[in-house]
Amino acid sequence: MDNAAASLPVFPAVQEALHIGIDELPFVALGDGSHIQVLHIDLKQGLWVVRMRFEPGCTIVKHQHTGPVFAVTAQGTWHYLEYPGSRNRPGSYLFEPAGSVHTLHVPPDQSEDTIVWFAVFGANLNLGSLGQVEMVIDARTVLGAYRARCAAMGLATDKLIVVGEDG
Repeated sequence: MDNAAASLPVFPAVQEALHIGIDELPFVALGDGSHIQVLHIDLKQGLWVVRMRFEPGCTIVKHQHTGPVFAVTAQGTWHYLEYPGSRNRPGSYLFEPAGSVHTLHVPPDQSEDTIVWFAVFGANLNLGSLGQVEMVIDARTVLGAYRARCAAMGLATDKLIVVGEDG
């Protein structure tokens, strides 16, 4: 028992766990049938944790990930156009390795929005029709865009968890 206790990590300071209620941060429309609720940004790790809401029929531009992505579906269904046989439904877990390329699609015949939680390390490289990178989206871009959209609508983001912004 003493050996097990001796091998536990020692943390320099115990910090309080941070909680965000489901309605404590707003969803903002991105103009393509998707809506984003940013929950946690870690600029040191290049991590962005978001809840996305996709309207029926929404298709997100083809993109490639530079790091791994973890996803859990809470509501509705969706799939990648490149993998039509793999449908994500409520409770589904999806792992996307770095380098993964795909086009997210929500079937148009749903009666409700699809809601998915994503933890993304690294960047999304949005790709054009010839495979060229047209836009890079990372934790810093997501943070700035989300805060700007919320500010323009008079919405608060004070519950947003941000790590590494101070240096």
